[in-house]
Amino acid sequence: MSNKQGKKSTSLATKTSTSTLSTVPATKDLFVIGKREKPKIERPVPWVEKYRPKKVSDIAYQDEVIAVLNKCISGSDFPNLLFYGPPGTGKTSTILAAAHEMFGSDLYRDRVMELNASDERGISVVREKVIKFAQLSAAAKRPDGQPCPHFKLIILDECDSMTKAAQAALRRTMERESKTTRFCLICNYISRIIEPITSRCAKFRFKPLHTDIIEQRLQTICAEENVNCEKDAIVELVKCTDGDMRKAVTFLQSVARVRPNETVTLADVHEITGIIPETVIDQLVQVCHTPSYEKLATTVKNVLCEGYAAHQLIMQLHDYLLEQMSISNEEKAVIFDKIAMVDGCLLDGADEYLQIMDLLCTVMQQFCRS
Repeated sequence: MSNKQGKKSTSLATKTSTSTLSTVPATKDLFVIGKREKPKIERPVPWVEKYRPKKVSDIAYQDEVIAVLNKCISGSDFPNLLFYGPPGTGKTSTILAAAHEMFGSDLYRDRVMELNASDERGISVVREKVIKFAQLSAAAKRPDGQPCPHFKLIILDECDSMTKAAQAALRRTMERESKTTRFCLICNYISRIIEPITSRCAKFRFKPLHTDIIEQRLQTICAEENVNCEKDAIVELVKCTDGDMRKAVTFLQSVARVRPNETVTLADVHEITGIIPETVIDQLVQVCHTPSYEKLATTVKNVLCEGYAAHQLIMQLHDYLLEQMSISNEEKAVIFDKIAMVDGCLLDGADEYLQIMDLLCTVMQQFCRS
């Protein structure tokens, strides 16, 4: 009897154990399925990052740089690069797209180090971070088996803000670690980079983007985001950006958020970008033709009370007077010299009302003499 009871108990134990084991995977499968069925939440991304070029071939209006980088990616030697030019012309986007194509998404974090102006980039950072990263060796194959460059890439964005001591420490590192590391320096003003650095790099100037290219890109974004924008509004956006694609895309997103599900008009663009309407500029010029300081002071106060920036006012006034053929070259020279002085005073923190009055009084004197 004891043997039979032992057999029964072991059989019951095995049945219960098998039943419990059979139920565990089912619960795990349900748990995994439940995880997969959760809807993914799409986080909003700025359009500047969303529509940043992913490939070198997507870069617009920089033919020389694209030709050189395509040869480097295809297997040619990769030199140290120095990109300089106005902001918003695609300098950072170009080198990031080239890095993604060379190393792929798997090796990008291990092979590329990017330092921006927000990071401290004194001589201590160059000695610690840059030199340690440059001394590491790199393989010539990706994890998927495809060939890739045998070097690493260090991107120093806005390097014209680096100290002279940091730049001097960097030049020796560029020579010593040339077998394992390449450098890409990005700046707005090449005159702020020391000569030993520029002589070790292949220099490429990024030109301000043409208006047709910016207008075409804005129309593409409007079609992708279902934004109704008038033709005049897009032209005004392109006009106020001065070849800066980043600024144009940012302004377009701001206007689209202010007027959701509505047509973006020219007045909306003026409201967001801070552009002063031409009627206000015409009014100021007409007041300058009348020798009345009281009327001029009242008009300037009204314009500034509307919230218009003084710097924007003098820039638009400069462009307006430059196109006037009725004003002689001598009068324009005197007025533009005063505009330069007023602009410098505004940058130093001078009072906007006094500086605008000083400028317009000079304009009034030149008009009244003629």
